[in-house]
Amino acid sequence: MILVPVKNLAHAKQRLSAVLSPEERLALAQAMCEDVLRELARWRGRPAVAVVTGDPFARDLATRFEFEIIADALNPGETGAIEMATAECRRRGANHTLVVPADIPLIEASELQKIADSAPPGGAVLVPDAAGRGTNAALRAPADLFPLRFGNDSFLPHLAAAKATGKPCVVLELPGIARDVDRPEDLNELSAANGDRRSQLLVRSWNLDRREQICHD
Repeated sequence: MILVPVKNLAHAKQRLSAVLSPEERLALAQAMCEDVLRELARWRGRPAVAVVTGDPFARDLATRFEFEIIADALNPGETGAIEMATAECRRRGANHTLVVPADIPLIEASELQKIADSAPPGGAVLVPDAAGRGTNAALRAPADLFPLRFGNDSFLPHLAAAKATGKPCVVLELPGIARDVDRPEDLNELSAANGDRRSQLLVRSWNLDRREQICHD
């Protein structure tokens, strides 16, 4: 099963507060969430998708794409949400989980297929972020092979935990999945990348280069 944790989007992307207003951060978080779910919907032959959330916008999106919703009423953060959803997957007998965050808007269905094709029958696949510090996708078979603890420097701990199981661990470099949006400079890279996803069109409409120029004049 594919798990997409989505925390309360109204409080997302606080690290962008220096350049974006609260309303802009909300709009960006919503746009990226839609980009990710839309690409998951495009992936032919994918496993079932569950959006782990208590956010009304994310719930509506999940319904639109006919994805399952695993209610996250407590909103404990990404780590807590995935721990709860993983336990639910195991209860149902799911043999693997693939965790994909909702802030990697340049994700490609072809990259998701590469994860599936590379997955060992028992083991893990990890996709680091562009800096090699965070984890932007994690497949585990069985579903609870090792716990996931997300944060700015989660990749090396996840890699160590995966290897400690004694089962195979595949690391993939996938540029679309690697590109999350957390820092002001990430906005420029998102805008400059090829494509016309909702989040890209939104960021381009803000003319951030012009805004920065005005601030320095």
